Amino acid sequence: MNGIIVVDKPSKMTSRAVVNEVSKILNTKKVGHTGTLDPLATGVLVLCIGKATKLVETLTFNDKQYVATVKLGVLTDTLDTDGKVIKKENVSLKKEELINTLKSFVGTYDQEVPIYSAVRKNGKRLYEYARENKMIELPRRMVEVKNISLLEIDKDKYKFKVTVSKGTYIRSLIKDINDKLGIIGVMSSLRRIKQGDFDINDSCTLEDIKNDNYKLLSITDVLKDKDSIIIDDELYKLVKDGRILDNKYNKDVITFVYNNEVVAMYKTYDKDKTKIKPFKMLI
Repeated sequence: MNGIIVVDKPSKMTSRAVVNEVSKILNTKKVGHTGTLDPLATGVLVLCIGKATKLVETLTFNDKQYVATVKLGVLTDTLDTDGKVIKKENVSLKKEELINTLKSFVGTYDQEVPIYSAVRKNGKRLYEYARENKMIELPRRMVEVKNISLLEIDKDKYKFKVTVSKGTYIRSLIKDINDKLGIIGVMSSLRRIKQGDFDINDSCTLEDIKNDNYKLLSITDVLKDKDSIIIDDELYKLVKDGRILDNKYNKDVITFVYNNEVVAMYKTYDKDKTKIKPFKMLI
């Protein structure tokens, strides 16, 4: 079996556990996901099956869209409602002030990675330092908020929709928003509704997969619109051999299609971008 399945991940389950469950149901060891969701979170988890596991890294770079709910007046060590409460206080929040603050985050900014995460530092995952009660300087990374909008506000919570670049932690974004507002709050729910072209409306549940009621997207379905070039028999032979080719296409990444199937992805590698070489062979 080769292809992509869009799963609606249930809450209280790790992304790895979902991969293991699908691997068991489909009786294949070749299953990978394209972007971890926190156990608390639900929504789009893109799974690559069989030969499609070669695309995991490529698909991980897609933008992601979320709907997040924030519980006000409490702060935890994990920055969500699953963590240990370390502070409580009364919070007063005005709608206009919140809207303006949300808008101020559109663009790129330097985000601190939360300590309860799987990011490595000095060979150890950050959550291991947290569990050992060790204080360390947390790494930072540039992330981008593409757009953000308020959906709902109440006296003890607010909800927003946001589109972000790869590597953005919504828990950290919420903390940064609240810090700018001078209040405290944590993520109480998170739902990923889109990743690249994969939409929550096209997803299936684990129960659906168990009942053989799911859609398996082919590699060609997923990649056919990504700067694809239809090739003839002669060029196919060169591509199949993994030959370096002249870049006659004026593109950084090219998807080659032969007999209506994606067979390889090529990319530029020289300074002048005059040559292309394979980086994903799907033959």
